[in-house]
Amino acid sequence: MKLLIKNARIIGNHDFPTDILIEDSTIKKIGMDLKVSAEKILNAKGKLVTPGLIDVHVHLREPGFEYKETIATGTAAAARGGFTTICAMPNVNPAPDSVKKMQNIQRLISKSAKVKVKQYAPITEQLTSDRLTDQRALVNAGAFAFTNDGVGVQTAATMYLAMKEAAKNKVSIIAHTEDDSLLFDGGVMHEGKRNKELNLSGMSQLTESTQIARDVLLAEATGVHYHICHVSAKESVRVIRDAKKAGINVTAEVTPHHLLMSEEDILSDNSLFKMNPPLRSKADQEALLEGLLDGTIDMIATDHAPHSDEEKQGSMIGSPFGIIGSETAFPLLYTNLVKTRRVTLDQLVEWLTSKPAEIFNMDIGRLEVGAPADLACFDLQNEKVISKEMLHSKSSNTPFIGWKIYGDTYFTIVDGQVVYQEEN
Repeated sequence: MKLLIKNARIIGNHDFPTDILIEDSTIKKIGMDLKVSAEKILNAKGKLVTPGLIDVHVHLREPGFEYKETIATGTAAAARGGFTTICAMPNVNPAPDSVKKMQNIQRLISKSAKVKVKQYAPITEQLTSDRLTDQRALVNAGAFAFTNDGVGVQTAATMYLAMKEAAKNKVSIIAHTEDDSLLFDGGVMHEGKRNKELNLSGMSQLTESTQIARDVLLAEATGVHYHICHVSAKESVRVIRDAKKAGINVTAEVTPHHLLMSEEDILSDNSLFKMNPPLRSKADQEALLEGLLDGTIDMIATDHAPHSDEEKQGSMIGSPFGIIGSETAFPLLYTNLVKTRRVTLDQLVEWLTSKPAEIFNMDIGRLEVGAPADLACFDLQNEKVISKEMLHSKSSNTPFIGWKIYGDTYFTIVDGQVVYQEEN
């Protein structure tokens, strides 16, 4: 089947309307006013068309926690946000720490996913043990990379052995860095000034940065590609910057919420602001953007973490960590970073497409002839307000409800098929 996109604005050719011809699952032609026939025509109406966005950090909750999200609803939310490839974390029940469990998740993905899903496997059995999983067998069963996201690997020897094995298997280790020995009193938000004002227990930035410092040296010793999840602290940025200068193969991501908010935005004990790592100080927030701009941090990932309304009502105490992000990431970043001229549109698109594709060796993230026909279209002109009603996720746990945005998704295409289109 041929699909012709008319009147697109594309990166690198902002000033002229461009047409894109897709045949089956591949981009066949790009040019002005293409004279070709096609079974389906989509008019982009001058809106921005980019490569499909890539999110290396999402939680789909299935199997085990389908009341929060399912593969079907989570991938629908991703499509709603312009994401065409997402990487799903393994903290589900049961965790895919064996070939049989990994094969089961792959079957669920094949049956229900609306976008491309790459599945992580755990570093250790059941995510919290010190027994390494069989990496080679799990890779053969479809594992994308290895992570214990949600918990830090507490023992240096365990991480070292996992990294040695991953280097041998030419796969990446992805780390949620958190030293449990530095967590005191069941912390629920950043240990700074606001937690004291709200009389809530704090979480020091040292829980994150000290484990990163440990791990980058282990990565240097083993030669593995080591990727750090959701960096939140200025000390972490400094450690990563120094590691890169030393030639260590380390990469990192930052979330939209850590770029756009700080502890100062938490005005009350509101569990919608409870996330791990927590929103930190204004100085940390500024260091994250600086790190993104100078290449210390490589990409943006959402850490889309759905929870039920019941779980996220009331106090931070006793509620789970995490907020959703798939559907709001691009417009929030465009509105608050690009329109305010803190970053360029080209930079934003790169952090959400070509950078993660390059780092994780994925043949996507390009808008060029011969590339896979994974595309997203965004409306940069019309203002909207984020509301629960606009969300396709099963959950609505986000503090961004009510924020005004530009850049909402107009349509999303995966392998030449329209998987989301704004209702007229």
